[in-house]
Amino acid sequence: MTMMLEKHARDDLLERGYSRRTIGKLSALMAAGAAANSLLIQPAFAQQQAARGIKGAVRIGSNECWTGPFEPGVQAAAKAAALGNWYDPDNYKGDLVATVARVEGIPESHVMLWPGSGGPLVSTVAAFCSPTKGLVTADPTFESAWRTADYMGAPIAKAPQAIGKGHDVKAMLAANPNAGLYYICTPNNPTGTVTPLADIEWLLANKPKDSILLVDEAYIHFSEAPSAATLVAGRKDLIVMRTFSKLFGMAGVRLGLTFADPEVQKRIGLFGPTAGGLSITAMACGNAVYPEAGLIKARRQEMIANREETIAWLNKKGLMVQPGSQANMFMVDWKKPAKEIQTALLATPEKVQIGRNWAIWPTVSRVTVGSSDDMMKFRSAVEKVTKA
Repeated sequence: MTMMLEKHARDDLLERGYSRRTIGKLSALMAAGAAANSLLIQPAFAQQQAARGIKGAVRIGSNECWTGPFEPGVQAAAKAAALGNWYDPDNYKGDLVATVARVEGIPESHVMLWPGSGGPLVSTVAAFCSPTKGLVTADPTFESAWRTADYMGAPIAKAPQAIGKGHDVKAMLAANPNAGLYYICTPNNPTGTVTPLADIEWLLANKPKDSILLVDEAYIHFSEAPSAATLVAGRKDLIVMRTFSKLFGMAGVRLGLTFADPEVQKRIGLFGPTAGGLSITAMACGNAVYPEAGLIKARRQEMIANREETIAWLNKKGLMVQPGSQANMFMVDWKKPAKEIQTALLATPEKVQIGRNWAIWPTVSRVTVGSSDDMMKFRSAVEKVTKA
């Protein structure tokens, strides 16, 4: 799906101090639709072997789930596909919104559907940052917000994150006490660490009243940490974002959520496509899997078992793994350039494709937790590379 910025959105950007040239760039970004993310991350592709899957490789580099959607979701999607000649034959959108609201205990009016979670992240930066009201994040974290703010010319402040800890919210506020948007990813990508709900509440209480806090919970189902969704009702300065791409195994299906006050949702929607870009198969699949607490727990436990077995093996080998991950990833410090290890693992007979490093930690790689077989092959490849 593509879109152009409406006059109201263009006027809003002008009022916030953006030039017509920047507004033209943002309009082009929105018009790119599904290709928009590639425009933002293109400069980083050269150093991201994990950016796209390599055929035949053990793909533990992009935080995808090792298996597909739960079976009830596959069956629901197949049933919906048979009705694909209709735009929304059986109120798939309404049913999914009602299911999500019931599971999360929030009003239906506070639930918005999106074709993935990358779009609303870009749109939120566009909606709430400006040349004077910048973005604040942890470092390292998921970089889409950085790239969007940089693309738009909004100031960016990064608060270093301590190893094994969640975001330092006091350092984030100190980094820019007058920001337009504060971004917390919890569990964090790439570290998997959780920012306590009490710290999120502290930032809400102490940040500027006219700023927005965006809490990205893409990996929350891999953790038993409490969700910030419980804080959304009654607030107009908080957005909680979710995706079906991770534990639900639906990365290629493209389905995401934002939880926020309806007025806030409307503002985000000015700068990006929402449920109009969703297929009925995606909505049917999401509606079937979201309430499956037992299946979610079982998959979480399987991931944890694979993660902890691998971390224990790495530690025994004398390799330092950063502590505290509650998600399907962990950070390994190789004590040598991480890019070299990434390349070497891909060159082994096992052909293992791990994640990359972040600039703040050049010797540390992010490794996605895959299936038991994936992690066995990873260990075998590491054995070969570290002996070489």
